[in-house]
Amino acid sequence: MTAHRTQDVVATEAEAAELSMSPLIVTESVRRFLDEHDIGSGPLCIDPIGEGQSNATFRIRRHGADVVLRRGPRPPLPKSTHDMVREARVQAALAQCGFPVPTIRAVESSGSLLGVPFYLMDYLQGDVVTSELPERFAAHERRRELVERTVSTLSGLHSLDVTAGPLSTLGRPDGYLERQVRRFTQLWPQNTLRDLPLMERLSTWLADNRPPTQRHTVIHGDFRIGNLMFANEDHPRVQAVLDWEMATLGDPLADVGYLLATYASRGARPTVMELTTVTRGEGFPNRDEVIKLYSQQSDLNLEKLHWYEVLALWKAAIFCEAIYTRWLQGERPDDAEFSSHLKTGVPELFETAWERTHASPS
Repeated sequence: MTAHRTQDVVATEAEAAELSMSPLIVTESVRRFLDEHDIGSGPLCIDPIGEGQSNATFRIRRHGADVVLRRGPRPPLPKSTHDMVREARVQAALAQCGFPVPTIRAVESSGSLLGVPFYLMDYLQGDVVTSELPERFAAHERRRELVERTVSTLSGLHSLDVTAGPLSTLGRPDGYLERQVRRFTQLWPQNTLRDLPLMERLSTWLADNRPPTQRHTVIHGDFRIGNLMFANEDHPRVQAVLDWEMATLGDPLADVGYLLATYASRGARPTVMELTTVTRGEGFPNRDEVIKLYSQQSDLNLEKLHWYEVLALWKAAIFCEAIYTRWLQGERPDDAEFSSHLKTGVPELFETAWERTHASPS
C-alpha cells in the first residue's frame, strides 16, 4: 500500500482508534466495503488526488478495479454541507440524462466505516486544467477551444429539463437567490473573528438589487475549468464534470457569475478565487469574451450578470473566511500556505466584489 501521513490513511480500525485526530481512510474498512460490492480484489493502492480545500478524494487501485473514493472532511461537519450521498444521487440523475459525469459504483451512507458517508466512482484518465496546460492544448486555437468547450458544457447543463424526471427532485428552485443571500449573511458571524464592514455593505446591496430569476435549471454551484476532466485527445473535450456537492435547482446565471469570478483574465486584478491561472495566458478569451460565448448559446438576458458575479465573490469570501478562522484556531495545521494568505485574500475578494457592483452591464 502507498505510504501516507499518519493522520490521513491508516491500515486498521485499531490504529485509527489510537489517534487523537481521526484518519480520512481506514484501509481495512475500505477493503471490506469494496469486497462487499464486488469491486476488484486483493490489496489496495491508495493515493490522494486533487487540491480541494473541503472534501477529500482518493484514487484506489486493486486487481480489476480503479476507482475514486470521495468523502467529506473530518467531523464535526456544518449542517447541510459535505453531503456525499446527495452528491452521488445528483450525478446518477445527470448520467440518466446523458450529461458527462463519472459513473457511481457504490455509496456508503451510514458513516459507520470512515466516520462520514462516502461514495465510489470510476477513475477517469484525462486532465484537470488549473495552473498547467497540457502540451496538446498549447496552440492558441486549442486554448480558445478549451474555453469554448467549458462554456458549451455549462450551457448544456442549463438546457436540461428539470420539470420532470430524475432532475426534478434535486432542489427547491423558487426563491433560490433570496435564500442564498440570507443564508450567507447569517453564516458570516459564525465564520469570522474580525470586523470587515464591506461584507455587510455587500449583503445589503445584493438584497436590494436582486434580479428576477428568468428560468430554473440544474446549477452546479462550483462550475469552473478546474472542475472539468478533459479527455486525452488533441482537441479539448469535456469527458466529465466533477464536484457536485453544491448542485441544486435554481438560477443558471449563478453558475455563469461563479465561472467569471474564478476565471483568470488578462489585465484583471488577481484574487485567491482565480483557481485556473493558465487562462491569464495568451490565446485565452478574456472575461467579456466568455460572457459573449455564453450569450451565443443562451436566450437569457445577461444585463444583470454583474450581480451574479458579485454574489459569487461575496460567497467565496465567506467560505474562505471560515477556512481562515479554522486555521487560526489550529484546526488546519497542514494548510498554512493557503490559509495564511486569506488574511488579506478575503478583504480583497470583498473589494473586488464591491468594484463589480459599479460595473456596467456586459
